[in-house]
Amino acid sequence: MSQPLVTIVTPSLNQGEFIRATIESVLAQDYPRIEYLIMDGGSTDQTASVAAEYSTRLTWISETDRGQSHAINKGFLRARGDIVAWLNSDDLLLPGAVAAAVAQFQQAGPAGAVYGEGYLMDRSGLSRRRFPATERFNLWKLTYLSDYILQPAAFFRRPALEEVGWLDESLHYAMDWDLLIRLGKKFGLAYTPEYLAALREYPEAKSFSGGRARLAEIRRVLERHTGLHRAPGYWTHALDQLQRSTMTALTRPGPRWLRPPAQFLSLLVYAATAAPIAWVALRSQGCFPDGWVGRRLRWMLPEGHGRVAIRGLVPDHPSLRGQTLAVWLEGRELARWPLGPGRFEIAFEPPTPAGSALQFEVRATRWRRAPPHAGLGLRRLAWKIESIRSEPSVRNHPSSFGFPVLP
Repeated sequence: MSQPLVTIVTPSLNQGEFIRATIESVLAQDYPRIEYLIMDGGSTDQTASVAAEYSTRLTWISETDRGQSHAINKGFLRARGDIVAWLNSDDLLLPGAVAAAVAQFQQAGPAGAVYGEGYLMDRSGLSRRRFPATERFNLWKLTYLSDYILQPAAFFRRPALEEVGWLDESLHYAMDWDLLIRLGKKFGLAYTPEYLAALREYPEAKSFSGGRARLAEIRRVLERHTGLHRAPGYWTHALDQLQRSTMTALTRPGPRWLRPPAQFLSLLVYAATAAPIAWVALRSQGCFPDGWVGRRLRWMLPEGHGRVAIRGLVPDHPSLRGQTLAVWLEGRELARWPLGPGRFEIAFEPPTPAGSALQFEVRATRWRRAPPHAGLGLRRLAWKIESIRSEPSVRNHPSSFGFPVLP
C-alpha cells in the first residue's frame, strides 16, 4: 500500500503533567492513516481525564501491567498497522514525523526499523538541542558500544518485530537498545536525516534515575549480543554513571564555604572521566567521525550478506606509501591487498553463512600519527573509509553502511 496504516503506542502511568502535549503531537500529524493506542497502567492522576477529551481520536486502555515493556508489547499485539512505534507519555513527535518515516520505509527495502534525528528538551519542552549521538547505521557500534538511536525517533516494521520477537519484558532500561540490535542484525536499520521526535529530560525520567540497576542491565544486554562480559559500551556507561553520581553529590546544596571546593572537585571528576569515555568511544571500533580509520577497523553487517565491497582512500603521505589492507574473519586472514595512494575498492566473499550477521576486521600495515591540531588525541591513522557495501543474497537488496569520505 502506498499509505500503510501506522500504529503509535503510548505507555502511560501517572504522566498527567505531560500527556496532553504527547497526545496532541500525535494527533497533529499530517499523515492520514494513524491508529493511536494509549496503554495506561492504572493512572490515579489527571491522565484519564485528559485522554477522555480526545476519546474519538484514540483508543484508551487502562489496566494493570507488569511494567513499561509489557505495556508496549500489549499495544503492539493489538496494533493493526504495518508500521508501529512507541512514544512515551512525556515525549513528542515532531510535525511531519510519521510521513517522513513512511517515506523512508518505502526506500529502505527490508530494513527492520527506520530512525531519524531528534531533540532533547527540558521539562517545560521549550528548550531544545539536537540529540548529539545520532549517526548513520553502524551495526558494530550499535552492538558493542552505543545506542546512538533516539528511541521516540524510531519506527518499526511490524512483520520484522514478529520475526525477531517483541520487547524483552525482563528489561526496564535497555529494552529499546536490545530490540534495535536484534532488528539490526537480522534486517538492518535505515537512517533518515529528518527530525522526527523530541525526548524530555528531567531528574525523575527513567534514563536519568536508573543508577546501578540501569548499568547492570546494560551490561547483561551487551553480553547477550557480544559474548563479552564487559563490552566497550559497558565501560562508557559505567564511567558516565560515575561522573553523574559524583558530580550530583558534590553539587548538592550545602554550607556556602563548601561550594567553591565542591565545584572545583566536580570539574576534576568531569575531566578525569571524560577522557577515558572519549578514548573508549573513539578507539574501540577503529574509525573516527572524520572518516579516518586506525590500524584495525571492526565492522558488522546484517544477515543476508553476499560479496562485500569496501571503498575508501589511502592519502598520499610518506608514512602510508606501500599500504596493505587485510580482512580477518574468525581469527584468520581471509584476503590481502596492496594499495597505492588514491581511492580504492576491494571486495571479498565471506565464508560465513548469509543467515547470520557478518563480523570482520580490516587490518592495515601502515599508519601515521594524527597531527597535533587534529584535536582528537594521539590517533594512529591508516586510511579513510567511504563505504562498506554488502551485495544482495536472495533476501536482501544492496545496502550501504558507512561514512562519506571527507576531503
